[in-house]
Amino acid sequence: MSKKQELTPQEKKELDAREEKTVAGKFYVPGTDIFETGDAITMAMEMPGVNRENIDIKLEKRQLSVQGHIDFDNYDDFKPVYTEYNVGHFSRSFTLSSEIDTENINASVADGVLTLVLPKARETQLRKIQVN
Repeated sequence: MSKKQELTPQEKKELDAREEKTVAGKFYVPGTDIFETGDAITMAMEMPGVNRENIDIKLEKRQLSVQGHIDFDNYDDFKPVYTEYNVGHFSRSFTLSSEIDTENINASVADGVLTLVLPKARETQLRKIQVN
């Protein structure tokens, strides 16, 4: 018999600023789900309020950096009565293993979620070997 688990919302975490930013505003760590299949690793990153053109993804020396910038003009006349969600930019970095085919990484965004598909290098993919 399985026990019911309570779902609790995760607090939005502010980025620990180890490096200086040239963009004004607070930066947050986007909540990220990572899952693996036989041929790829998929990352789903929460970036509510970030438009496609304001997402910057860079790969340098196996360091994958993702930044999403909020357009604060959308919040100029915004006068909330109560908020549980702080508005700010998003930033997160990952070190990729040599098992990732960095030439074929794919990114898409829909409904505030950035999805990155990191295909595994061909030689590291799971293969089924036929028995004769």
